[in-house]
This record gives sequence, structure tokens and C-alpha cells, in this order.
Amino acid sequence: MKKVLGIILGGGAGTRLYPLTKQRAKPAVPLAGKYRLIDIPVSNCINSEIYKIYVLTQFNSASLNRHISRTYNGAGLGANDSFVEVLAAQQTPENPNWFQGTADAVRQYIWMLQEWDVDEYVILSGDHLYRMDYRKFVERHRETGADITLSVVPMDEKRASDFGLMKIDASGRVVDFCEKPKGDELKAMQVDTTVLGLSADEAVQSPYIASMGIYVFKKEALIKLLHKNPEFTDFGKEIIPEAAKDNNIQAYLFKGYWEDIGTIESFYEANLALTHQPRPDFSFYEEDAPIYTRHRFLPPSKFLDAHVTESIIGEGCILKKCRINHSVLGVRSRIDEGSVIEDSLLMGADFYESTANDKSIGVDSADYVPLGIGRNTTIRRAIIDKNAHIGCDVQIVNKDRIEDTDREHLGFIIRNGIVVVVKNAIIPDGMII
Repeated sequence: MKKVLGIILGGGAGTRLYPLTKQRAKPAVPLAGKYRLIDIPVSNCINSEIYKIYVLTQFNSASLNRHISRTYNGAGLGANDSFVEVLAAQQTPENPNWFQGTADAVRQYIWMLQEWDVDEYVILSGDHLYRMDYRKFVERHRETGADITLSVVPMDEKRASDFGLMKIDASGRVVDFCEKPKGDELKAMQVDTTVLGLSADEAVQSPYIASMGIYVFKKEALIKLLHKNPEFTDFGKEIIPEAAKDNNIQAYLFKGYWEDIGTIESFYEANLALTHQPRPDFSFYEEDAPIYTRHRFLPPSKFLDAHVTESIIGEGCILKKCRINHSVLGVRSRIDEGSVIEDSLLMGADFYESTANDKSIGVDSADYVPLGIGRNTTIRRAIIDKNAHIGCDVQIVNKDRIEDTDREHLGFIIRNGIVVVVKNAIIPDGMII
């Protein structure tokens, strides 16, 4: 694995995850109360003994840069030339443009990637939740002599059009590839997925083979494909379909849990699924393959006569005479007495607010809303971004059963019926959402 370089694609503007991506890159979005999305692929790389890792991004990269520099500063990565570095889009005399797509992002930095003495590039997405041993992935790639190997999962018809779909022959070689097909194109990509080892019943439920957006490229093959088609800017839409004509492209079946969490709804559901008993589909409790994140040195959480069921509570929280059910609370969350939190994700806070801090910024009015959740507040089916000030007697319950609306000027939006309170929002006492 010393001959493998990891490349994590930070994604575009993350519009489907807005407003969580309003002030941060998509890979920097908080996850599971204490992690960030970027921690998943980086940890998978480290656990797979890939210690040279680049993260390519161009939108709101300041928080991502800060997280990576504080978390993965080289210590403990296992080799002297180990690193995790952000490569942000930049203007050069040869190319004054931003990244135009996934392939273009890699193309613009190919001069740097070529400098490393490696045989393969593992190209990963920064917004997926899964645990994978890339050693087996690379091993399959080498055994088959492939130019490109795609990690694939069987897919049902409901979600198939959101992914790149393929057809493979009996040896696992990709013979046809279509990115996000619709209508007749989608029907044409149906295959007998028993070739992947599914039972007859499972094959009926999942008649498509979907790309996970995770690739292993032979070094020479990637360089050749990027130079051969300089107008191609995207791997899924252009590079892979074109390569399927002449190159040996293999499919590698991934059998574990995998979730693309690029939308508000999928992000919300993936987080709350972590609370499931007795064992969630994705677990952070794997000693052999831990998920790494930043050390914060926070105190333990404090429960003052609080009732907590089926929930995840981050470090440094203070819960006072409240009820928490089927929810995820991020670090430094503060919930006051009489409040009820159900089916919700609270991202917590970046700091503790004290009376001294209040006075230092001139905050001493009676109507000031403190950081955290105030007394007798009810929150159901919601995402509360970091550093939110939510007052007393507030109800965030989507009372009008609205599916989608933009009321960011009031501190929230609604997506798929899920209320999302934006970062640093102030929700005054008595407000009903």
C-alpha cells in the first residue's frame, strides 16, 4: 500500500446540503455528534495503510483546512512521508479556471500527483458513510490487471437514477456504463444481479449495479485518460463511459453498509440510524478500524435529572431536567429544564458561553437568548446547526407540515419536512416553527 496515493474529492458547492454548507465545505459538515464527513474516507485510508492523502476542494475550505490540520498533522499516520493535505482550487497561468468537475480537479493537480512514486491512485468521495478496507479493493484491481476498478453496490429502482449504473460480464468486467440514467435509459441498465452473488429474491429487489463513486486507477491509465480527453471534466459522466470502450474496467462488489449522504434527508436519516439498537448498520465501535477525529479534551457530559433514550450524546454536554429520545447531540450541547428533543440532530457548539463572555460583548439585555436550548422548548424532526441560540417555550415541530420552504431570514429552512435551523441562528422565546 506504500505504492498507493489517496485522493479524496471534496465535492462541489454542496447545494443539496444547504444550509449546512453555507459556511463550510461539504466534507467539513459535522457527523454523529463529534466527527466530520471527511473523517470517514481519511480513517478508511489510514486503516488500510494508505498514508499519503490529498483532499481536493474549492468551496468554503477554511473550516475543512482547520479540521485537517488539527486532526491529521502527520503524527501516528505510520510513515515519515505520511500526510493529509487539502489542495484547494487555484488559478495558474495555464489554467485560470475553478475546478469544472471531479476529473478536472484531478487534472489540474496531476503534475503534483505524478511526483509520487506510486502505482495506483485511489479516488474517493468526501460525503459517504461506510467502512471499507481499501487493501482488498486494490488487491482485486491488481489481480485482474485492470486499468480502472469501480467499487459497486446492488441498487433498487427507487434510487438507481441517482447513481452511475453499469453492466458487467461473467468475469466482472464493465461492458457498459451510464451516469444517472432516466426513463428508458434507466430500464436499459437493468441486469441480473445474481452475478454479484445476490439471491434470486434479492436480485429482484435490486436489479441495478451502481457505482459508489470510488475508483482505483492505474497511474498510467489515469494520466493517459486525462490528457487524451482534455474537455472531459467528470469521471462518472465522461471519463468512465469513454474508458469502458477500450480499457479493462473491473467491478468490485462492496458488501458492507454504504450511504451517500449528499442531501438533507439522507444526512438526517443516516445520523439518526446510528442510534438504532442493538447494533446500528454503521458502528463507530470497531476497535480494528476506528474512525479518527480531532482531539478536543472536553469534560464528560453532565446529566442533571435528564431522561435519555435511544440517543447519542457527545462530550461536554449539560442536560438539565429534560427528555431526549432518538436523537443525536453534538459536543457542548446545553439543554435547559422542561425541554423535549425527539427525532432530532443537534450539532452542539464550538465554545461554552459564560456570563463573563456575555458582558464582554455587551450582552446584558433581558431579551438576550443564550447559546443552547432554553427552558420548556420542544424540538421534533429537526437539524439544529452549531452555535444556535434557541429561546424558552419555543416549538420547532413543523406545525404546518410544510415539505419545503426557505425562511433563512428567520433562522431556518425546511427540506423534506425536516426543519433545519442554520448555524449561529437566534430563535426568540415563544417562537413556533
